Amino acid sequence: MGLREGGGTRKLVRLLVLLLNVVAEEPGSANDTISIEAAISEPVVKLVESGGNLTHPRDVEFGECTVTCGIGIREVILTNGCPVGESKCIVRIEECRGPTDCGWGKPISESLTSVKMPCIFIPPENRFQYVWKMLIPDQQSLILPNDSAILEVHRDTHPVAFECDTSEDEDLIATVKYTVYTTAELETRRLKKPSTDIVLVFVLITGVIVCVGVIFAIIFIILNWAAVKLFWQTKVWRTKDESSSMRTSSGPVPTVETSQFSQLESAVQEQVSYNEWNAPPEAEGE
Repeated sequence: MGLREGGGTRKLVRLLVLLLNVVAEEPGSANDTISIEAAISEPVVKLVESGGNLTHPRDVEFGECTVTCGIGIREVILTNGCPVGESKCIVRIEECRGPTDCGWGKPISESLTSVKMPCIFIPPENRFQYVWKMLIPDQQSLILPNDSAILEVHRDTHPVAFECDTSEDEDLIATVKYTVYTTAELETRRLKKPSTDIVLVFVLITGVIVCVGVIFAIIFIILNWAAVKLFWQTKVWRTKDESSSMRTSSGPVPTVETSQFSQLESAVQEQVSYNEWNAPPEAEGE
């Protein structure tokens, strides 16, 4: 019991000493506390001093835009200073814009009676203003009462061209055109399209077969190069032998004719001498 009481007394003494030291501290410590809080409240993007030198600034690069014309979105990528040691990280997604003229577009859906055509926009749809026009050759365009992002029209007896202008705060962002064909023209185009597709498929398949055949032939020649080389050498030798035999058969013909002529001449001479030898002697008196 006495040891426990002595230990409690020592603890009380230590606490009193600590309290006296806290009270005796200079008032400048409060200023230090304020400066630390101010440092914590500063924005993270501010460069922090490290050993007297500022850290390297963050490198930012922009990704590709989702569209080639009008308005789209792109990623902003951080290439230096990413967390957890990553080489790249996405900071944010922002809008991007390209050329305003988007040319001729493709309808959302079309049937034999009607066509649905969209304007160029990104969500939210009600953020932009849309102006639909009917294009008339050699005349001023006719503005339609429809101001929505999608226009549905019925097919007419002749082709009609439409145009949609997308703007924001009177700033033109994109414009796109559509052609609405007649029912007869649509059926004609649908009938022509399969034949064209068949021809393209046939040409494609033929090209693939030819390429595969050439590749297999090259592989076969490489794997059997010795046999191919021997075959060609044999063929060349046969050609040379045939040509030499033809020359031999055609060359000695004059020699044979000359020898026959000499043999004939010698035979005639022998016949003449034989006749002279066997002729009867003439009478002396005569």
